[in-house]
Amino acid sequence: MSKSSARKAFAKPAKSGVADPISIPRSTKRSSVQQVALGEEKTANGLWPSDGVVFDRTCTDCPRLAAFLEEGRKQYPDYYCAPVAPFGDRKAKLIIVGLAPGFHGANATGRPFTGDYAGVLLYQTLHKFGFANKPESIHRNDGLKLTGARITNAVKCVPPENKPLPVEITTCNHYLQAELAAAPKNVVLLALGSIGHNACLRTLGLKVGDYKFGHGAEFKLPGGQWLIDSYHCSRYNTNTGRLTTDMFEAVFARAKALMAD
Repeated sequence: MSKSSARKAFAKPAKSGVADPISIPRSTKRSSVQQVALGEEKTANGLWPSDGVVFDRTCTDCPRLAAFLEEGRKQYPDYYCAPVAPFGDRKAKLIIVGLAPGFHGANATGRPFTGDYAGVLLYQTLHKFGFANKPESIHRNDGLKLTGARITNAVKCVPPENKPLPVEITTCNHYLQAELAAAPKNVVLLALGSIGHNACLRTLGLKVGDYKFGHGAEFKLPGGQWLIDSYHCSRYNTNTGRLTTDMFEAVFARAKALMAD
């Protein structure tokens, strides 16, 4: 792929209120992630099926995100490049809510937090606390299984520069609403970052201003759910020390304690 094609930007839609055109991000090194062709998909890989309610692999409701995915498929034809399904236990009592797929991570592999740096700490921690049968996530058919936990995102499609627009978060929220509606009444929601935190509250019809995001903050919600917050396990947060392994594990320890109540 030439440098000029990597910098190719989308034409700006006619309507206002949409972010400026953004090019597809280039991978800085050859990925070691094992890609799996869609035709090789296993039926029991822990990903939520495309039922049109909790998840819809064909969704194109956000024009900017749909265009970004289309361009991504052209430039990276071996990438998954589609909405990414929730992954884990269908009867989970712990639901981890992230932001959105990363372009060279979940968007490439088709599974949340798989193939990018943020997933390293997340899956190691899930394994340490007994939620995962393996400490690393390689590709979506690698035999990794979550028990008692599920990972989902506030936005199911990769956004340019990892920044979904408010209208895109709102448009995608009905999928999370359906997912949480099917969850146990006393489910523990672990929000990775403020966007996941706010998405959970809006999904449940609660005012964001009444529940301030903060690392380690926890809230007993009116419907019986628990909401506990963590800084996102992104490369930036871990490299700068804003989020340490001990801090992240403390949140999971508290979440597991709340599950036992």
